[in-house]
Amino acid sequence: MIIKEKLYYNAINIALNSDYRKIKALKTKSWEDAWLSIKNGFPEIDPQKEFEKIDKSGIKLILDDEEDFPKNLKEMPWPPLAIYIQGALEPIQSIAIVGTRKVTPHGKLLAKQIAKELSQSGIQIISGLAMGVDESAHSGALEGSGKTVAVLPTGLGNIYPRQNYALSQKIIKSGGALVSEFHFDYKPYISSFIQRNRIVSALSLAAIIIEAPERSGALATARFAIEQNREVLVVPGPADHPNYKGSHKLIREGAGLVTCASDILEDLGLKNEEPATLFDQVKNIKITDEEKTVLEAINQLGWPVSVDKISEATKIQVQKANQIIAFLTIKGILK
Repeated sequence: MIIKEKLYYNAINIALNSDYRKIKALKTKSWEDAWLSIKNGFPEIDPQKEFEKIDKSGIKLILDDEEDFPKNLKEMPWPPLAIYIQGALEPIQSIAIVGTRKVTPHGKLLAKQIAKELSQSGIQIISGLAMGVDESAHSGALEGSGKTVAVLPTGLGNIYPRQNYALSQKIIKSGGALVSEFHFDYKPYISSFIQRNRIVSALSLAAIIIEAPERSGALATARFAIEQNREVLVVPGPADHPNYKGSHKLIREGAGLVTCASDILEDLGLKNEEPATLFDQVKNIKITDEEKTVLEAINQLGWPVSVDKISEATKIQVQKANQIIAFLTIKGILK
């Protein structure tokens, strides 16, 4: 029954070109009933073939009434009716990093460094895959061996901007995800960027703003974050620089001021655990070569990390890796 509902929702999403209000108004009892009410007007759409297209691309469609639909998206104003996911969207602590596409070299380095350090502390980085601050944040998270999620203003079969296609594939391969509420082939409109931003903020504990001019999509993300009871934290800059006009306005309105990852972790009450200190705990504890191999893998991968990932990195079978982790826990090295 659920598969049928997904199949018909996807067909409706294509037919109405992902128009949120029209799709929401169409549903009465089920997505199947909704499709039957309009299908004669769209004879060119084959629901089965369209669903097979996303399935073959490794894309998962989750409806808003399913158990694995992200809870924080259910709690937001005008929540998505469904989301498409390619990769793994894990329910772990996440922070959004957003800002202008026309970022300065300094802002680009800052976004990358903050994302990298947050990632090394086990934080998942959320952004929008755009040029500038977004791509720097995603890249920093990857450098920190962490997970990052890109929320797109397009369908997952139409990666935007195309220049960041390679980055989008790295995100998936690293254990992160691409997310969209738009149908597979959807092309971007101005409104879809704003629509995307509400999901970026909703998936996060806080929105970090780096270089937001007076007119910036990052400011829309900040407004959504406020509506969703998320924290808004802003990196300040030169008083007369146009890239910081919107940023400084947010600070005047009460947003928190931060300059580095440790400020962010402190403001959010998150403990900053550096993976590099992991081996400090084993100086006076006897460990086997296999235990050392597993610890080295965790140190390199960053945490949280799945047993499957540890097994893949160490070439140790999952069952054996679980056993080693259990011994390390008994010894008080892991928790």
